[in-house]
Amino acid sequence: MLGSTLALGAGVAAGATATAMTGPRQAQAASSGVPGMSGAGFGLKSSASRDQTRLLQTAVDKAAELKQPLLLDTGTYRIKSLILREGTEIRGVPGQTSIVYMGGTSFVSADQAHNLRLDGLVLIGDGKALSPDRGADGLISARGCNGIALKNIEVRNSPLNGLSLRNCSGTISDIICAHCANTGIFSLDSTGLDISHSEVSECGNNGIQIWQSKPAEDGSTISNCRVRNIKANSGGSGQNGNGINVFRAGAVTVNANRITDCAYSAIRGNAVSNVIMTNNHCARLGEVALYAEFGFDGALIAHNIVDGAATGISVTNFKEGGRLAIVQGNLVRNLKRRENDKDKRGTGIAVEADTAVSGNVIENAETLGLAIGWGTYMRDVCATGNLIRKSPIGIGIAADHDAGLVFVAHNMISGASNGAIRAMLFDKPTGPDLVRSSAESFRNFALIGNVAS
Repeated sequence: MLGSTLALGAGVAAGATATAMTGPRQAQAASSGVPGMSGAGFGLKSSASRDQTRLLQTAVDKAAELKQPLLLDTGTYRIKSLILREGTEIRGVPGQTSIVYMGGTSFVSADQAHNLRLDGLVLIGDGKALSPDRGADGLISARGCNGIALKNIEVRNSPLNGLSLRNCSGTISDIICAHCANTGIFSLDSTGLDISHSEVSECGNNGIQIWQSKPAEDGSTISNCRVRNIKANSGGSGQNGNGINVFRAGAVTVNANRITDCAYSAIRGNAVSNVIMTNNHCARLGEVALYAEFGFDGALIAHNIVDGAATGISVTNFKEGGRLAIVQGNLVRNLKRRENDKDKRGTGIAVEADTAVSGNVIENAETLGLAIGWGTYMRDVCATGNLIRKSPIGIGIAADHDAGLVFVAHNMISGASNGAIRAMLFDKPTGPDLVRSSAESFRNFALIGNVAS
């Protein structure tokens, strides 16, 4: 049976037509509109209880050699490991073709194997351990693979990451990653990944991570994904607990995602350059919802909705070199103080250096609507045309004499019980309400046309 199938595959590779196929398995593949080689022809049996590692590896190798897709029927295939070769393409029936990990050192792995295609598979880790010291830190672990295309894949119950991509490029779409002990989708030193229309949930530390070993252009895009229920089981001060975590990676775009119920941030950019966070819908975050921090250099944060966090948007750490941002057209509401935390927050938007803040609507910030600067760390901030409602202090501006310039104009503040615009000594207001009194005593403040009710 195996020999006849290989001959058939060779015939297809040589240009045999679908009508020349014989046998029910091959006819089924042809009728589905996807020519390829049937896994059943290699002796693979769906829903068998035995280990089928050798049979599946043989099928994958031969199909890749003949440049044919390997077609797997519905059912469950139990294996210890699978190594993908360059040009490997495996197709199953979405949601119905499962490959279950029986334990070993790695599950599905690829090294320098370009142009991989996986479509319609469910990969289940089943709680079995992986060996990160041997390069296996995800149910799918790929290194140095360009042109990857993963589609209609479900990845569940990983002891580490769901997908781990190092030095890779390609597209990841219509993926479900759930119940991963570390991260759903982890990328390190990759370039131009396109991650879209995917769902990541119930992960122990982060949902999606885009990291670089050192600051470098990355160019990846994360769009139209849903990320929810992300914990911070490994602790830390923010490196864990994030829906989307971008670290040292330049030119990353995070657009039109729905991110909820994360221990820390919805989107966290640390030491990033030219990051874009737009049109995201974020709710129920434990710390800062949208964060550009530490040595970042360039951030566009626009047209997002944040409903429920300790701080809505934070563009800070000028002390560490963090600078240069646009914060525009965001709707930020319901920012809560954390009374058992020394950093209580309850702030709508916080910025420090070289930043334009315009056209935002902030409502129900329990401490401060818009915070500009922190101590000496303020330079060249322009805040115009914002609407701030129902916050004890509408706008707070760092009053340190060594701080830089700030221009605050044409903002509307409503329902500020402790002053519409106040000078701040760190987190403490000082002096009068500057909407109703002169700001001339503050040499670095320029306030024009602000109104309060």
